[in-house]
Amino acid sequence: MKEINVAVTGGAGQIAYSLLPRLVSGETFGSDTKVNLRLIEIPQVVDKLQGTIMELIDCGFEQTGKLIATSDIKEGVKDADWVLLVGSIPRGIVIDGKKIEERSDLLKINGGIFTDQGAAIGELAKSDAKVLVVGNPANTNALIGMNKANNSSQQWFAMTALDANRAKAQLAEKAGVEISSLKNMVIWGNHSPTMYPDPYNATIDGQSAAEVINDSRWLEDDYLPLVQQRGKAVIDARGASSAASAANAAIDTVKSVINPTEEGDCFSAAVVSDGSYGVPEGLIFGFPLQTTQEGKIEIIQGIELNDFAKAKIKITTEELESERQAVADLIS
Repeated sequence: MKEINVAVTGGAGQIAYSLLPRLVSGETFGSDTKVNLRLIEIPQVVDKLQGTIMELIDCGFEQTGKLIATSDIKEGVKDADWVLLVGSIPRGIVIDGKKIEERSDLLKINGGIFTDQGAAIGELAKSDAKVLVVGNPANTNALIGMNKANNSSQQWFAMTALDANRAKAQLAEKAGVEISSLKNMVIWGNHSPTMYPDPYNATIDGQSAAEVINDSRWLEDDYLPLVQQRGKAVIDARGASSAASAANAAIDTVKSVINPTEEGDCFSAAVVSDGSYGVPEGLIFGFPLQTTQEGKIEIIQGIELNDFAKAKIKITTEELESERQAVADLIS
């Protein structure tokens, strides 16, 4: 059985609790792969990870390899094939007597975390390591980490699969179809309320989802805010942010990256822009992606965008550019 090393930050959090068993069960990396898992946490809670490790052992998965818990990011990411950066400082936390509400404050605080993590990954993870940022603000956290890693052979992603899954669910419900009939769901731009979950290029059994639904007012006035504000709605309803669905989306992303994309479909994640679709180079931006048979991740070209889509993409692009400016001192 082959082996891979997977590092997960925020290992004691709610997302990780749903995520970890699925990483070591054979579901994500295959039944023929043993997963050595490194759980990384802040020193104050790292001891709690021993209970998580006990539970993972008690699951009895054949694919579970060596399990370690550490508060040392360098130990955690050394020789890692995959790094899942789940941990981040959430909005609303109180630091030095100040409640962190503004996105600019959140960017700065998390920027310090992802600076150190990126440097360690660039130096110590495998040369071809893949890094998925889940912790918000994910796109700009990934931008900071990638720049500090300074290792072009590694590949960084920010997660937009949760938004894509939310969008698919809303479109499927409106159209009265099974969610499995939805394909080509693209989340353009930032993982934030400015994202553009494209209903015009998404398909239902091969036909444009927008054409199947045939209700432009619902698409523009109801559907977009439903998807864009779904995270807030979950927090309002359960008193905590999305956990199980976020973990599921992380698994979806990993599987999409390591397995060839089905012909006629795509997957959604944010990667560094190469200028495609007029997006400024260097931004971590949500694009339609595919994994080739050779394992290469490509931005799918030639997708037609109507004026409505172009206007929405412009808004999310401007937000990401402003975030890049806000952390310019961390990526220089």
